[in-house]
Amino acid sequence: MTYGGIEGGGSTFECIVGTGPGDVTASTTVPTAAPDETLSEVAGFFAAHDIDALGVATFGPLDLDPASSTHGHVLATPKAAWSGTDVVGTLAAAVGVPVAIDTDVNGAAIGEGRWGAAQGLDTFIYVTVGTGIGGGGLVNGKPMHGLMHPEIGHVRIPRHPEDDFPGNCRYHGDCLEGLAAGPAIADRWQRPADDLGEHAEAARVLEAFYLGVTMANLTLTISPQRIIIGGGVLAMPGLLEATRAAMLDTLAGYVEVASDGDASGYLVAPWLGSRSGVLGALVLAGA
Repeated sequence: MTYGGIEGGGSTFECIVGTGPGDVTASTTVPTAAPDETLSEVAGFFAAHDIDALGVATFGPLDLDPASSTHGHVLATPKAAWSGTDVVGTLAAAVGVPVAIDTDVNGAAIGEGRWGAAQGLDTFIYVTVGTGIGGGGLVNGKPMHGLMHPEIGHVRIPRHPEDDFPGNCRYHGDCLEGLAAGPAIADRWQRPADDLGEHAEAARVLEAFYLGVTMANLTLTISPQRIIIGGGVLAMPGLLEATRAAMLDTLAGYVEVASDGDASGYLVAPWLGSRSGVLGALVLAGA
């Protein structure tokens, strides 16, 4: 069996054909444009390859209820042109194979569970911090679904006492995403998030605080065996280590997630790097 995998993001749709990290026989990148244009180009790529099923890990929110008449549709989203798009139906009709779908972050978690940093675990979380902040994961071996799916980026968190930035989330203002995603960093300092100059240390302190509090809250509410955190913002020098320290400070010893004060085995970077999501989509296709 050969599968197709898609990771749908705000900038690009990454597409691969294969069975796993060591067996990718074809790949392409499609710019994220209008839904019809993007999905048509994606479908054309997979139609040219002999695949048995297709998995999609994409931005949302998504309708993931198999009994729903809009299963596989994008719900109301900041990417307004994509609201209501029938991703599953469109691709299934164009490629002629079964299509499975989940969120991009659940897909990344699934990929890390099969081949990466969560191998052998059945309850873990994947968080990505970039243009937005998203989170997903598995609980007792199953992706987290319920009313819809986790929206970790929009949780409310305490404000750092030295931060007067109002937040830039269009829905909540100073939720986690509004305070700590890449655009929030750039808006707060009026500098690109990857070129903060003299603001770099202050930015790292704020980011570590907001992310560390969130990691502690996830630990206390979900009780994951491990948290994987990735995304472009984590390229900030020293941020992962500072986030671990802030998480431990917030937990204050109530939950033991560190050995001799070292949480490097609990809050970890993705082993699959930027390929977690698209490889997770291959797992979805074969489920």
